Amino acid sequence: MAKETGRKLVASNRKARHDYLVEDTFEAGLVLTGTEVKALRMGRASLVDGWAGFDGDELYLEGVHIPEYLNGTWTNHAPRRKRKLLLHRKELTRISHLTRESGHTIVPLALYFKDGRAKVEIAVAKGKKEYDKRHALRERQDNREAERAISSRRRGED
Repeated sequence: MAKETGRKLVASNRKARHDYLVEDTFEAGLVLTGTEVKALRMGRASLVDGWAGFDGDELYLEGVHIPEYLNGTWTNHAPRRKRKLLLHRKELTRISHLTRESGHTIVPLALYFKDGRAKVEIAVAKGKKEYDKRHALRERQDNREAERAISSRRRGED
């Protein structure tokens, strides 16, 4: 069997960028069981309720839903179990220092395969207020309208 190369996206958490102000991102490996890997290869996962937290000096991913593998037997995994994240010690200490500040949390942004290995992109983020979310939506809408006006103006001049 040929070795996989490149990046294959399994799941992304688009709502995280809306709800949080992303300050720093990290790529972490995941400790998974065999049926979890097979379920991920089928493209089935949800990061919506996911978060990461420290248990002692190790970082764990919680709340991420990887459904049971359909062809699994009694060896199937629990869909929302705690999964250990694999990071370098320097990265773990940096994340722990960043999250000590008030209002900061660790959220998963994307779950993907990179060269055949399951990876998760996590971010140290700060929660946005409701007015910040409305302002970001308004800004995006204004930019979209401006681009639309420019492109229609160009088509009209040709």
